[in-house]
Amino acid sequence: MRRVTVRKSSVHGRGVFALHAIPAGQRILEYRGELTSWRRASARHWRSGVPGHTFIFGLADGRVIDGSVGGNSARWLNHSCQPNCEAIEDGRGRVFIETLRDVKPGDELFIDYGLTTGEAMTPELAADYACRCGAKRCTGSMLAPASRKLARP
Repeated sequence: MRRVTVRKSSVHGRGVFALHAIPAGQRILEYRGELTSWRRASARHWRSGVPGHTFIFGLADGRVIDGSVGGNSARWLNHSCQPNCEAIEDGRGRVFIETLRDVKPGDELFIDYGLTTGEAMTPELAADYACRCGAKRCTGSMLAPASRKLARP
């Protein structure tokens, strides 16, 4: 039985939505795609010409899963500052999406991207990674907290 579907999101582009009630602590799906290097995935991403939109999922060992190649519906998960799901990496470089709290049918599923860029923060970069989640405690950014500081001129 399918537990999720992908459709238009009010937050950004497409999103992943629950078809049925899903209790907290449930593994929903695996984030799939090509296992590759940051360099290769970044080059592919920048050639796409879409800043702030990526299907690259960084792994602890420095490799990435590039959901733009062979990816599944997990690549459409949107960011929220108050997510209802989390990404769990196992010891073999696989990433699974699990619920943090009970999810109702029709709810959009969210994770906290916690993105890092490795670049000095500029107003332009901050705008590229602006958060649209609408949560009560929205931080305004999809970037990890240490990456949110603006570079000084």
